Amino acid sequence: MSFRQIAGHRPLLDLLARASARGTLPPSLIFSGPEGVGKRTTALALAQALNCERPVAWGTGTSSCGECASCRRIARGVYADVLVIEPGDTGNIKVDQVRDAIERAAYRPFEGRRRVVIVDGADALLPEAQNALLKTLEEPPAASVFVLITARPDMLLPTVRSRCQRLRFGPVAAGDIAAVLMRDHGLSSSEAHAAAVQSDGSVGRALEAADGSDEVVDARDAAARLLQGAAASTDPRRRLDAAKVLAGGTSDRNELARRLRALSSLLRDLGVLLSRADDRALANVDLKPQLQSLLRSFDGERALRAFSAVDRALAGLERNASPKIVADWVALQL
Repeated sequence: MSFRQIAGHRPLLDLLARASARGTLPPSLIFSGPEGVGKRTTALALAQALNCERPVAWGTGTSSCGECASCRRIARGVYADVLVIEPGDTGNIKVDQVRDAIERAAYRPFEGRRRVVIVDGADALLPEAQNALLKTLEEPPAASVFVLITARPDMLLPTVRSRCQRLRFGPVAAGDIAAVLMRDHGLSSSEAHAAAVQSDGSVGRALEAADGSDEVVDARDAAARLLQGAAASTDPRRRLDAAKVLAGGTSDRNELARRLRALSSLLRDLGVLLSRADDRALANVDLKPQLQSLLRSFDGERALRAFSAVDRALAGLERNASPKIVADWVALQL
């Protein structure tokens, strides 16, 4: 996958595209950030950009074409000059794996312009493996680039961190995730946006949610109906009836948590609309007309108060509170 196809992280991708095109890429890098947000995909896209036979202009630099023989072989994991080190059966990366990669990196690239060594799950490096890397990270071979990928950078030795330039990856915006689900996985707009809401900024988690697309769509529909009911009436009895919609008629706390996350996302989008921010910030852009109709009832203070209540409700569920009590309480707080 080329830089052009990766969801989110545009400033980081633009920086990498520019540095790889100009020959100013630091030889030792750390990609840190939450799990499932595209760090490994970006590392492979960087390897493609450095070895592509027909690079194309993109942003302020270049991206791989994604179609030449080198790009296709890197994507399949069979390119001699791209080495990927991962934790073994023990969950650790041992010193022998590192020494083998260092030895191979000492030679000139076999078929490409640059050799790229990717350590995926670098926090699993045993201390002796990290120590074995130190000299190479400080003075890498001229044609080699080392990329350490981790969600827990503090697990790396300070001496390792000090020898690498660090790029911090954040969660991917829900709109970007929805676009990927529609473009690459054939989901409908409703399914994609509903799954993106449940993703916590991770395309991988969005795909997991999409496996139960009916459930995530139902969850978002239930959250939207609850907001519409709260806007239409302040009668506590009607609010409690609406709580049954939120709970889905079950005592399943996982289902209620899914619906609360959908509700939280809708309330966040109300805040975006109230602030007149760019529509690209909306997680549920396909529901914009419905959300706009709620603005007459939800001013900034009420939307913020409701958002805070949902956050407290999710915390209550984690502490084993009764799903029915949580659903009733949330409905009354709206």
